[in-house]
Amino acid sequence: MTTTLLRTSASIAVMALAIGSAQAADAKLPSNISWTAYGTTSSGYAQSVGLGKMLKEKYNADLRIIPGKNDVSRMVPLKAGQSPLCACGIAAYFAQEGVLMFAEKDWGPMPLYNLFNNIGRNGQQAMAAADAGIKTAADLKGKRVTWVKGSPALNQNMTGMLAFGGLTWKDVQKVEVPGWKQSIDAVINGQADSAWGSTISSAYAQLASSPRGLYFPPLPHGDKAGWERAKAVAPWWAPTMVTAMTKGAKNPEGPHEGSNYPYPLFVAMPNTPDDLAYGLTKAVMENYEAFKENGPGMDGYQLSNQNFAYVFPYHPAAVKYYKEKGVWTAEHDKHNAAVMKRQGVLAAAWKEMQGKNVADEQYAAEWLKVRAAALNKAGMPVIFE
Repeated sequence: MTTTLLRTSASIAVMALAIGSAQAADAKLPSNISWTAYGTTSSGYAQSVGLGKMLKEKYNADLRIIPGKNDVSRMVPLKAGQSPLCACGIAAYFAQEGVLMFAEKDWGPMPLYNLFNNIGRNGQQAMAAADAGIKTAADLKGKRVTWVKGSPALNQNMTGMLAFGGLTWKDVQKVEVPGWKQSIDAVINGQADSAWGSTISSAYAQLASSPRGLYFPPLPHGDKAGWERAKAVAPWWAPTMVTAMTKGAKNPEGPHEGSNYPYPLFVAMPNTPDDLAYGLTKAVMENYEAFKENGPGMDGYQLSNQNFAYVFPYHPAAVKYYKEKGVWTAEHDKHNAAVMKRQGVLAAAWKEMQGKNVADEQYAAEWLKVRAAALNKAGMPVIFE
């Protein structure tokens, strides 16, 4: 695979280093850092550039961003040992679980540690054409819902939305489209009624200003049964009061009860040095004021926004920092141990799979059976079957 390597550049500001905060001076970082990210047109890449500017100014550390065109290519440098970190999307969770595009013989479950994440004010959920009569997730029944070919992350999220409303894909009209932008176009053009995305996606502006209009069906946080159904298939979801939505949406004024999950997710390989994991976590968590204007949607990189009971275990060095700040609790320790145990069960199942003589074209299907059996035996949810 050929990737373009970009070294973020910023002037070496001696004055900036001299007046850096005392907290910043405590973090020890190598002179060169690298992580993989979505392509150069993504907000995750732009945010990485913004963080790189801060790292250069505060710590004289050069950041090399390795862009990848798809979910698999972003994980290749980690698997090959070319980079220990990834500013990833939710597909990193699929890599940890060894499912979907990572169920193939050359992949399998990857042990990953979380460092910190960007959890912003936007939401991640299904939108609907305002004229389609979809006021709740349950109202999706019988409606035309987009299915994006080759995009399991989008489709699994929409599966969660349907589950929130007590529905499955059998309850809706599936409209297959070749890409995410085409899914939005299908709603605008009257070929579909609902699609998945972020509540601040720029592509929604056209729908909002069209005769159909734009509406975000709420996900009431008090609907415990709905949330339980959704998280059974999309455990990365989290109830969020959404305050950032595309202008012109026909939702009531004020915060919106919806869902969100981090983007980017900053995950690391287990062999990531403690100095790097601790130093980078501390540098980002304690320098928000220095980089908040360096890119779009940077507000989620704050200590108060972090979720320490998430779908990844946290790197021990990152945990050390969070404990020093007094925000890591015994309950977080318990949750972290449970996620680590799950990774161990998956690793053992993968080792068992290696002993089987299975044809390449049947490998993924057989692995999912072995995986499900191991998780069921351990009393853990399978989620992907």
